[in-house]
Amino acid sequence: MPGFENYGREAAEIEREIVRRGLVLGIDWEDAAQVRTLAREALAARHVADMPEDLHARAKLELFGLAQLMLTVMRQSADDGMHTHGGAAWKALARALWQEAGAG
Repeated sequence: MPGFENYGREAAEIEREIVRRGLVLGIDWEDAAQVRTLAREALAARHVADMPEDLHARAKLELFGLAQLMLTVMRQSADDGMHTHGGAAWKALARALWQEAGAG
């Protein structure tokens, strides 16, 4: 039996951080083209040796990490038979990531 995970709390925390990074980056989560461009960049990102000092670059890199964490939480909760998601920013980013992943 899997251990208890509070996926709802995790999703809310990740969503909050996604929204914060989106504010720094000026992301309009309702602009599908803008979010898909961001998703395309996230999927192309591989490895960064050092954290950038530029606030904009740092926020983007942190957002990419949050996207990976978001997908991990969704997969783990699905493995436990639960459907987990966050709010509007989470859903917009997840949708764009799936669309971009399928477009390749």
